[in-house]
Amino acid sequence: MRKLLNTLYLTQENHYLSRNRENLVVKLDGNEIARFPHTILEQVVCFSYIGISPSAMQLCMENNIHVSFISKNGQYCGSVLGKTNGNVLLRREQYRIADNELRSMDYARRQILSKVSNSRKYVLKFKKDHKTKIDIEKFESLDGELSKLIKLIKNTLDKDTLRGLEGTAANLYFSLFKDLNLSGNSSFDFISRTKRPPMDCVNAMLSFGYSLLTRECSAALETVGLDCYVGFFHTDRPGRESLSLDLVEEFRSYLVDRFVFSLINLKQVSEKDFEFKENGSVLLNDRGRKVFLKKWKEKKDKLILHPYIDEKVKIGLLPYVQAQLLAKTIRGDLKEYPPFLI
Repeated sequence: MRKLLNTLYLTQENHYLSRNRENLVVKLDGNEIARFPHTILEQVVCFSYIGISPSAMQLCMENNIHVSFISKNGQYCGSVLGKTNGNVLLRREQYRIADNELRSMDYARRQILSKVSNSRKYVLKFKKDHKTKIDIEKFESLDGELSKLIKLIKNTLDKDTLRGLEGTAANLYFSLFKDLNLSGNSSFDFISRTKRPPMDCVNAMLSFGYSLLTRECSAALETVGLDCYVGFFHTDRPGRESLSLDLVEEFRSYLVDRFVFSLINLKQVSEKDFEFKENGSVLLNDRGRKVFLKKWKEKKDKLILHPYIDEKVKIGLLPYVQAQLLAKTIRGDLKEYPPFLI
């Protein structure tokens, strides 16, 4: 099993990453504040606008450390990668599947089934854990609607219908988010999903979390040799990592949504952790990003019994496990792709 290494987050605008022999050195205003041997890192996520030295970038590329650049509002800007992993035969088969409507539909259906099923499981768990604080009838009604959609998804034969069902399920699921805030803090009231830009504190954290998750899914897919730009559910679009977004669907509710509302309801974040823009958009500020990333690492270090391989793995390794299963299925080592189902 792959070892979960560390991700280095450069959260401040004046952070600069340089190299000293086999170490990556973090500087703030020209002064060294930390250094890390490259052997303990697997990814660098940079929210800094000052940048990274060419020698540090070379060290990362030579050691397969993914370097990603993300804007302050969580939008992906670009990556620096080393040599492409895997063999051409795996990618050729991936492309053949993507070009075949029937074969790609099977992967797409399984991943969206995972997304909706895991969303429903979160609704059920929240209802069980907080039954004295919520509108039980509302949760049960939503459970029933999602259950119906799951049955329809299982029998769907074309992607347009699948996308329609996925959109309906997402709208139903997000309609319950205003009931998931049990903190008593109206700053975390949720109205609707807004993305570019996020327009409230909850959306700011969701967008930030989804962006981090997408980076980790991309790194996992690259590691096993797949092309993260060619997906089965998400269509091709210049610059869009479609396969990464496909994989993200399996983890949204389990890794990000639960995490965000845990931060809210445990009162680990407050309105002081956000930046409110004149245009109405809301972003995590430096303090908020630090809180989010600290708790995110703690979550990734926890163990879970993977339902398919029947082994305990760190939560942070889930994208890698699923990427490996996806590659095995594409190669023909597995008959059917087993998506992540909690």
